[in-house]
Formats: sequence, structure tokens, C-alpha cells
Amino acid sequence: MSGEEETDARHMRLALREARKGLGTTSPNPAVGAVIVRDGQVLATGFHERAGGPHAEVAALGSLREPGLAARATLYVTLEPCSTFGRTPPCTAAILAAGIGRVVVGCIDPNPRHRGSGINFLQTHGVAVTIGVLEKECSDLNAGFNRWITTGRPWVIAKFAQSLDGRLTRPPGESTWLTGERSRFRAQRLRATVDAILVGAETIRKDDPQLTVRVGRRHLQPWRVIVTRSGALPAGARVFTDEHRERTLVFQNSSWETLLDDLGQRGVTRLLVEGGGKVLGELRDLGLIDEVWSFFAPLLTGGPATSMGGRGVRSNEEADVLADVSYQRLGSDLLVRGKIRK
Repeated sequence: MSGEEETDARHMRLALREARKGLGTTSPNPAVGAVIVRDGQVLATGFHERAGGPHAEVAALGSLREPGLAARATLYVTLEPCSTFGRTPPCTAAILAAGIGRVVVGCIDPNPRHRGSGINFLQTHGVAVTIGVLEKECSDLNAGFNRWITTGRPWVIAKFAQSLDGRLTRPPGESTWLTGERSRFRAQRLRATVDAILVGAETIRKDDPQLTVRVGRRHLQPWRVIVTRSGALPAGARVFTDEHRERTLVFQNSSWETLLDDLGQRGVTRLLVEGGGKVLGELRDLGLIDEVWSFFAPLLTGGPATSMGGRGVRSNEEADVLADVSYQRLGSDLLVRGKIRK
């Protein structure tokens, strides 16, 4: 890697750090980060905070100490700048007006209607453009948006906490928590990045969960999605009676395809499925899980409540294989993350 490539990668990592601040608050827009650099010095940073608000490029330009500092500077942005009017004016126009001399783009806009048009506009107007710096990292950040903009459905994340022998719960009368405080905090941070949280009816009946985000900053709580066959749900459950009750959706006897289409129409790009095991098993059997977050507690519990049910596979060759796997120790627990290899 040349010196310029190393410099570009370093500044794009900073743009990615900015972009991650918008996960969970920008939908149905993508999370985007931007950094303005001149003569090796970072002048400003910005990120897209919510749909309808300033895009990352405009936010960065707006945070400059003096507007004229952008002249001949380099703008690093994780996603191709927009070139059409939407809720806000096109970012390409703001880039030209600021006198930016070079734009470094992480990945191209996946929207077929806009793909490449921002790049072409900038190049046509004399701005130097470099494409594909940390492209995979920039694209992976918006896996949910990429899925939604091309299919109309959300990216599905399966999250579960289990004992070492693959069980979900402790015996009746004991705490429902298997994992420790650090794992639960990490799970809350994951919730803060999604647009909807889904559980089955049995989870509502047994655990009466809140399914809310209690860390970070949210403009709006995620949708709380309940799937049920019988419709027999406790009227006094917290998801139906608390201050966020208008954010609760119930799907009775709906196919998973219908449910995902409905959520997509509501602008849900990232769906977090928290169980139980029957729900997760159905999704796995249908090949609808995209990403897995599995928290392991150092316990052996036995019992019938498995972390993932369903039909299962007939041979190891049919098993879902994770890609981009990572391992993180959280106190005494272990978090295993990865994407289902399609």
C-alpha cells in the first residue's frame, strides 16, 4: 500500500467511525460519515443523523471553523454523494460550492436509480474522485439499507443468549438472565442500531419484555414486533401498556415473507430477532437469517428450551456457515458474531 493509499484508508476509518453514530437513527436512509482534510490536517467531521436532516457531507461542511477552509480540501465520505433532490438538496452541489478539490468515496450508492450518478457529476465538473477505499467495510456498515433499497425487505439479525449446551432459559423461578451485565449492555447497544425488534408470543407471555433501547440516543424507539398464531396475548403486557405502546405491531398467522414486506414498507432496514427458539428455527429453515449474534454464558443447564429449533439440517453440509466471524469476551461470557454465507 502506497503512502497515499495508507492516508486515504486512515481518514476513511475516521469517516466510518462517524457513520456508525447514525446506525438506528437514519432509516430508511443509510448511515454515512464524512471527513474534510487539507494539507494532512482534519478540518471537520460529520455524519447523517436522521432522515430529513443534513447529509454527512453537508454536516461536515457546516462544522468547519470557516467555510473557505474547504477550498481545495479532500472530502472523505463512506457512501457516494447524492446528486438529486430528495428531502434535502443534492450533496454534490454543496461540494462544488465549497470548492472541494478531491472526493474519496468508500462505496457506490446501491440504489439502481442513483448508482454512479454522483461520481459522474463530480468528475464532469472537474472534481478528482477516488472510489473504493475500504469498500467492503463501508458497504457492510449499510447491509440493512443495501438489502432494503434493492429488495424492499430488512436485513435480519438473530440474537440469542444461551448456555454452553445451547439452552435459552434457567429453571422456573430463577433469573431469566443467563449472561452477565456486560453482555446485556452490548445487546442494548445492538438494539440501538436497529429499526425493529421481534419476538414470539411465548416470549411475551413468559418474560413480559420491554423490547426498548435503554442506551445511547434515539429519536424514536424501534418497532416492537410480536408474532403469534393463536392471538392469545396478555392485554397487560408492557409492550401494550407502556409509553411506547403505539410502536408495537402484532402479526397473527402471517407468513414471514408478508411480515418482512410489511416492515420494509414501514422503512425498517434492520430487524433484530430475539427469539424464542421456535421463531429463530423457522427463520433459519427458510434461509431468512442474515446475521447472527450469539452470546454464550459459562453454564450448563440442560432442558428442552433450545436456542434454535426448526426442522434442522440433514447433514453438516447443509448447515449455515458464518463468514466474517468475530469473537469478543464480555466478562465471563463470549460473543460470537458473523454473517450467514449465502
